Amino acid sequence: MTNILVFIIFLAIILGIKSPGPLSHLATAQQYPDPETLKKDPAKLQEATKSIYTRFNSLSSLFHEDAMDDFSFCMKNITAEWNEAFDFSSDTKFLSNCIQKTNGNILQRLCTAADIKFYVTVLSEAERQGFKITNYIKGNKNCNLKSWVSGCEPGWACSVEKDTEVDLKNKEEIPFRTTDCEPCCEGFFCPTGLTCMIPCPSGSYCPLARLNPKTNMCDPYRYQPPPGENNHSCGGADVWAAVVNSREVFCPAGFFCPSSIEKHSCQSGHYCRLGSTDQTECLQLATCEKEASNQNITAYGLITCAGLTLVLLIFYNCTGQVISTREKRKEKSREAAAQSAKELAQERWKSAKEGAKRTAVGIQTSLSRTFSRQKPPIPDTSKDPAATSSKDQNNLTMMIQDLEDDPESHDGFNVEIGDKHLKDSKPKKPHTRSQIFRYAYGEIEKEKAMQQQNADLTFSGVISMATDTTMRLRPRMEVSFKDLTLTLKGKKKHLLRCVSGSIYPGHVSAVMGPSGAGKTTFLSALTGKASGCTVNGSILINGKDESMKSYKKIIGFVPQDDIVHGDLTVEENLWFSAKCRLPANLSRADKVLVVERVIESLGLQHVRSSLVGTVEKRGISGGQRKRVNVGLEMVMEPSLLILDEPTSGLDSSSSQLLLKALRREALEAVNVCMVVHQPSYSLFRMFDDLILLAKGGLVAYLGPVKKVEEYFSGIGIDVPERVNPPDYYIDILEGMVKCSVNYKELPVKWMRHNGYPIPSDMKDEDASGQDSVGGSSTASTARGSAGESYASELWQEFKLFLHMKNDNFSSYFTRRKDLSNRVTPGVFRQYRYFLGRVAIQRIREARLQAVDYLLLLIAGISLGTLAKVSDENFGAVGYTYTIIAFSLLSKIAAMRSFTLDKLQFWRERASGMSCFAYFFSKDTIDQFNTVIKPAVYLCTFYYFNPPRSSIVDNYIILLCLLYCVSGLAYALAIYLEAGSAQLWSVLLPVVLTLIATQDDDKGSIIPFIKQFCYPSWALEAFLLADAERYKAVWLLTRCAAIAKRGYDLRDWNFCLIRLLVAGLGFRILALFLLVAFQKK
Repeated sequence: MTNILVFIIFLAIILGIKSPGPLSHLATAQQYPDPETLKKDPAKLQEATKSIYTRFNSLSSLFHEDAMDDFSFCMKNITAEWNEAFDFSSDTKFLSNCIQKTNGNILQRLCTAADIKFYVTVLSEAERQGFKITNYIKGNKNCNLKSWVSGCEPGWACSVEKDTEVDLKNKEEIPFRTTDCEPCCEGFFCPTGLTCMIPCPSGSYCPLARLNPKTNMCDPYRYQPPPGENNHSCGGADVWAAVVNSREVFCPAGFFCPSSIEKHSCQSGHYCRLGSTDQTECLQLATCEKEASNQNITAYGLITCAGLTLVLLIFYNCTGQVISTREKRKEKSREAAAQSAKELAQERWKSAKEGAKRTAVGIQTSLSRTFSRQKPPIPDTSKDPAATSSKDQNNLTMMIQDLEDDPESHDGFNVEIGDKHLKDSKPKKPHTRSQIFRYAYGEIEKEKAMQQQNADLTFSGVISMATDTTMRLRPRMEVSFKDLTLTLKGKKKHLLRCVSGSIYPGHVSAVMGPSGAGKTTFLSALTGKASGCTVNGSILINGKDESMKSYKKIIGFVPQDDIVHGDLTVEENLWFSAKCRLPANLSRADKVLVVERVIESLGLQHVRSSLVGTVEKRGISGGQRKRVNVGLEMVMEPSLLILDEPTSGLDSSSSQLLLKALRREALEAVNVCMVVHQPSYSLFRMFDDLILLAKGGLVAYLGPVKKVEEYFSGIGIDVPERVNPPDYYIDILEGMVKCSVNYKELPVKWMRHNGYPIPSDMKDEDASGQDSVGGSSTASTARGSAGESYASELWQEFKLFLHMKNDNFSSYFTRRKDLSNRVTPGVFRQYRYFLGRVAIQRIREARLQAVDYLLLLIAGISLGTLAKVSDENFGAVGYTYTIIAFSLLSKIAAMRSFTLDKLQFWRERASGMSCFAYFFSKDTIDQFNTVIKPAVYLCTFYYFNPPRSSIVDNYIILLCLLYCVSGLAYALAIYLEAGSAQLWSVLLPVVLTLIATQDDDKGSIIPFIKQFCYPSWALEAFLLADAERYKAVWLLTRCAAIAKRGYDLRDWNFCLIRLLVAGLGFRILALFLLVAFQKK
């Protein structure tokens, strides 16, 4: 392929030498003036020279359209490039010299199209046979075994017979040219085995050779004179081809050649690359010694690095200042909201006091009637009303205290155990005990709060008071469940079984049980998060069979692990959750009040501006982090709040503080349900209801906390003195404490107590030693599976995996009707919130970003120093290493965007936040690195080893490359675990780049794979940008190199488009993985 292109180029030269019209009379030697006239008459010589030059200059106008199509892959503007290569207008001295030397018959010595065709054909054949040398030739009419004239030797040429016209366009027959053999003219080259000569292009140096007596070589070329020929001296140049085969024809580096017969040293302050026609002035700060082949522009690299560093420092400081200003504005906003709430609270407090005075007697009388078993006496209005009110208040307080100390003594209350909807043993009284307790505790708490607010209207007190007096009611959610059973898909193991009961608004319910009892599974089933399980039974919301996911916006779920953003402050974490999950129409002042109320109730005032911290960086304490974890759900004002072990790892005081905050939430009609482990007795008494689970997911008790001891005493289980009741019950369920009742019988006794149907496999517990808590089913499953083959078991696991993935897809792509009646911020508004959060996180990661930039600088210095740009391959080696290093470092840095906070995203996504806002906010902020990192790398690589392509071209290519690899890094980070993602990010650039640099072997799959490798597109863009700068004498080298790799000079923009489209495609894939795949 390469040699065919050489033939086309040479053919174009020959076709351009003969032009039609008035110049045709110069086709024969007889029409030239005689040599003596040319020597004596400079005007005649000048006229002949001008005629020859005109033919060279009109070269491109004679190209055929087919030839132009053949050149288009390596020349954008064929006419301009060939005119530049053979533009001798500045110095036609070599033509005049050749005309004088050949006595005016220069046209009779030029190669015709047939000569070039024959020459290129044999070269192509020699290359296929492995003889890759440029002076190899076969026999032809003029040079063969019988006839080998002096003109057949390299650097020599002959002429046709006198009065013979030469048709230079003739491609069929080589003219007989064996007379008047002479050395090739200066400025021309004469190939071996052909008795004709071709002009050397601009940028070449083709002087007459001189014999080196030491080596017997014709310097500066590579051929020797024929032995035994005393009259045969060294001739001119013998070849013009690619630089690897004809480097001696190129103007040497450190010199410049205005014409093909002149060579001048490059002066100090200038540099001359290989094949230069003029010396190039060095930049002001660059250093260029005499005969320099390139300029040393390291100083500019250092200045660029310093400038980038300064810009980044200014940006970092300015953004820090912006954040500080923003925090001050937020502080003023909080103060303004507090002042407004204080004024409103004072007005409401005055009106409340006046109303309380007017209705004090009636209220106390009503309360006394509620708590007393006897008919209250009619108050004497003649007495002092204040004294009567005080007396009634004291009686109320005493009655409530008595009720707390001895709740069993009030016979008039209808105490219900279990499911009140299924039990109808006694007629109900107007007020249940739980309602009385709730009302009484609420009145006491409000009374204390009002007294405290009246005494000292502090900032936090105003917040609480304003929140209490603001009548923004939350939707009530009563959750009832009947025969709730969860079975692991693909197996017969029950995780929950026959769970029936309810949890009520305004109650704080505790879920307790031994390890493996299914406490967390129970909470997951209530919130609709139980994946991989078959759910049987019914879950009713306010008596209606609705999906729990339809109420996702008003359900808060606190996971067991403290999944909080460690690089944000306490207030920033809470504030972000409030902005994204509170109603969109809620004013900013109201949101401030909500956040402040949560901060106060959780006791986080003194750490509100402290970073939460991570494993590597210390932040707030573990207990405070746990409270922040709970606060993320409290700030969204849920109607149902589910907590998975929120007190684990907390001391007693912190647990009580947390539970008091949850009780305040319950006063807002919030349904609170939480898993607790080994609570203290005082903490245990703060719960309203208890759900006690036994092993196998069976219920041992479900009802009010104050009646749990009564129930167990009724079945023969009494708590010893000085033993915490919840600990004692859990020990019994674990089988660690022996009592009169077998712990395996407790779920059955509870079912019988409430009249629930008992499963058939649990009725007879003593038959064949079956396990009543699901052991029988497990044992039977084990026996059944023992007989199954490994292949069958593997197939079942695979079907289960597909089934689970199908459930995930259907759950995420199936839109459910929203029944929460809450309109949260949309995608664009959340995108703005996410954008601000990610920007703050990136600023706080400035040190990590600095390390990334430092690694790029080191990589640029190393590759710029070691991988020198070579003119032979257009810097392919350095660019190959650049693609590997830059891709690897950029991928590892880009993966951090989605690897570090993957758990936080899963939590936010489950709460209803937008995946699109999360993804595009991170991608938007990461574009800052996309713009900066190529400049950071090039300020060392380019300035330490400058190629011929411009820095702008290199920057654009690296920018597109970074956009592509960062999208791939997103997909790897989202789908794979952190370790696997890092491994793939290292392997992919290396393997794909090695594939991209492989030769295209026929019958191999590598050429097909290369079409889809991003390193192949980047390397092609780099080489095309560099090859375009090689002109004139470099045209054959450029076209041969581009043809060998299968490139096209017009595809530079297409390569960039492919990189950008691939980056966009990788981002679409990453977004799909983000939406479709979740935590297992």
